[in-house]
Amino acid sequence: MGKPEIERFLSHLAMNRDVSASTQNQALNAILFLYKEVLKSPIEADIRALRATRPKRLPTVLSKQEIASLFEHMPVKHKLMFRLMYAGGLRVAELLQLRVHDFDFNQQQLYIRNSKGGKDRTTLFPILLHEEVRAHLDKVKQLHESDLANGYGETVLPPALTRKYPNAAKTWGWQFAFPSTTICRDPRSGHLVRYHLHETALRKVLKHAKQNAGINKHISSHVFRHSFATHLLEDGVNIRQVQTLLGHKDVKTTEVYTHVMNKNISGIKSPLETLG
Repeated sequence: MGKPEIERFLSHLAMNRDVSASTQNQALNAILFLYKEVLKSPIEADIRALRATRPKRLPTVLSKQEIASLFEHMPVKHKLMFRLMYAGGLRVAELLQLRVHDFDFNQQQLYIRNSKGGKDRTTLFPILLHEEVRAHLDKVKQLHESDLANGYGETVLPPALTRKYPNAAKTWGWQFAFPSTTICRDPRSGHLVRYHLHETALRKVLKHAKQNAGINKHISSHVFRHSFATHLLEDGVNIRQVQTLLGHKDVKTTEVYTHVMNKNISGIKSPLETLG
């Protein structure tokens, strides 16, 4: 069996088995792995099967009142993290990878580095959060100084920076803003380092806050990014500016939020009212 049989099988999955696009892709990758790694006969030609369609789903968005209610039911330690996500439209990975020097208090900006697609961008860092962030970073600095005194104090850097600046991993500016509570061993260098907090901690906090706030929508940490974009559009911010803040390559990606925003139609007249 070769290319024709593979294409017929994948088309059968889409047409007769009604599988999702991700399931069909998984089947294709498994077959390609089988031919390349097991049978040692890789399929060189392009596989042109009928593809399963990926459904377009609208993002879940919370109202401002629901967002505020979630914050009320969060521990102080984690509330700041979720407020930053909502304030700047951050993905959870972007939040966790923030370093101390990514907070620009003067310009009221957050620097998001090496985000999805390898892009950098800046986003909003409202003055409302500055005092709370400064107090948090003071505690992180005490932890870092304690690590240094105990012979640790190193964090993880991108490989290129590690080679160029071998001592940067122990400097204050490169420390994660939300560090892990434990020291671990970096598998690349073998050094003992303090990594950032794991996202499962945020997932648990959000789950409990959702239950205590009585919110029945299916939500994840990404809901703060969705709500950030939607609320900006509702407040009249230009969609191109929202696109820049989110780091979307194409404005069409940002346009999905126009379908879930709360549109004020009170000033629109029905065509019935304009009949002669």
